Amino acid sequence: MRRPVVLRRQAVLAAAAVVIAVGVVALPTPQASAAVGSATGYATQNGGTTGGAGGQTVRATTGTAIHAALCGRTSSSTPITIEVSGTINHGNTSKVSGSSCNTAAGVIELKQISNVTIIGVGSAVFDQLGIHIRDSSNIIIQNVTVRNVKKSGSPTSNGGDAIGMESTVRNVWVDHVTLEASGGESEGYDGLFDMKDNTQYVTLSYSILRNSGRGGLVGSSESDLSNGFITYHHNLYENIDSRTPLLRGGVAHIYNNHYVSLHESGINSRAGARAKVENNYFRDSKDVLGTFYTNERGYWQVAGNVFDNVTWSSAGSENYPAGPNPTSNTTVSIPYSYRLDGASCVPDVVRQTVGANTGLKVSDGSCSPQTPPPTTPPPTTPPPTTPPPTTPPPTGGTNLSLGAGADGSSKASGTSYGNVRDGDLSTYWSPAGSTGTISIKWGSATRVSRVVIREPSGTQGSIGSWQLINNDNGAVLASGSGAGSITFSATAMSKINFRINSSSGTPRVGEFETYAS
Repeated sequence: MRRPVVLRRQAVLAAAAVVIAVGVVALPTPQASAAVGSATGYATQNGGTTGGAGGQTVRATTGTAIHAALCGRTSSSTPITIEVSGTINHGNTSKVSGSSCNTAAGVIELKQISNVTIIGVGSAVFDQLGIHIRDSSNIIIQNVTVRNVKKSGSPTSNGGDAIGMESTVRNVWVDHVTLEASGGESEGYDGLFDMKDNTQYVTLSYSILRNSGRGGLVGSSESDLSNGFITYHHNLYENIDSRTPLLRGGVAHIYNNHYVSLHESGINSRAGARAKVENNYFRDSKDVLGTFYTNERGYWQVAGNVFDNVTWSSAGSENYPAGPNPTSNTTVSIPYSYRLDGASCVPDVVRQTVGANTGLKVSDGSCSPQTPPPTTPPPTTPPPTTPPPTTPPPTGGTNLSLGAGADGSSKASGTSYGNVRDGDLSTYWSPAGSTGTISIKWGSATRVSRVVIREPSGTQGSIGSWQLINNDNGAVLASGSGAGSITFSATAMSKINFRINSSSGTPRVGEFETYAS
């Protein structure tokens, strides 16, 4: 299909209207003996990644059943495909013993094994439970969600990593997964997709990584340089503080990813790492490429990227951003074939393809920006715009926040969480700094489809960019900027978060109103 797209850019592509063609292919439904589709990127090297193809297929609805399937094989290398459905959590994940496995309770343990596929059939959710790959090879993980894995607080799993690999891991393909948290390290979470201690030949494709302080790392320290040959393509990184990814040593190929709301830094190439970064789309983010938090510099080869409303810090000690006009400082040779979508197509392509339980669609690589035809003249005058209202519109229905609870990430002196649900615009909440989260919570799941954020009397325009988040599962319900009325698909939840990601000074929320319709 074709559709016009207007983009704001700071570099790479000239500011102009473009016409794009988006090619998306729906893969067949899961078959009985293998993952859907074939591995891509560096996972195709070193002999390739086929997972459990050719072996037995079993169904598992608990973590214990996953472990039992691994332990029931003839040997630790006997191919197996495990089809997972339902919710896997601490309550149904126990250690199982056997000569072909090495499992543990409270984590999905893929240790000292090979030739395994774990694929979600229907909805497969690993809730507060991480997947740990150690001393293993030829592993495929596809079509699953891993959420809210903690390293502190309760319960804990996998050191706080959604998917973590370490200690001589080879050939892993992770595809069409959703990895998400509900905060950063201070809330008990760590990385979404981590590799360390000699992990190589890994591909992450068509996946969502969101709502976390840390996207993922390659190498646990400046001396852990044995990792590399990693491909990241057609992924969505959204609402991440840093590490998208952090690279220490090794080689990475990063293409056709969509990055939205990276708050502190993005691709952090350091300690001699070399990254080929091409045809990605970065939007509403800061310091999306460079070497950060160290003097051990890394390198990058850049081509075809779009930087849309990206800000860059000044270079300084332990801070070496690649922008505002990124240029290559190395070259990286890629040993496998691949097709690039045009960077300006990436938001559309990624929106249609990524994540678990969304149809396992992939791009056919045919999307490319094209010059508008001569019969389509550019507009001679900008269309009229309607300025945003200075106050939120009037509301109807029952404000569900009245009588509910409230909490948040921090509060400035003299303010209170409860002030956002007292019906009084003369009182308000502010975070301790320029960003923070305020929440409304109920004793049971409550259906909400509209929120109104009101600034206190005499205050206007202090709230910048924000996200409205379902605290129960970390899903982003809406995003935008400024106060006002926010509508979204009706959702039942026990707690809703209004996360302020930027502001002009210290933001103030007078009322956080919630409505069923």
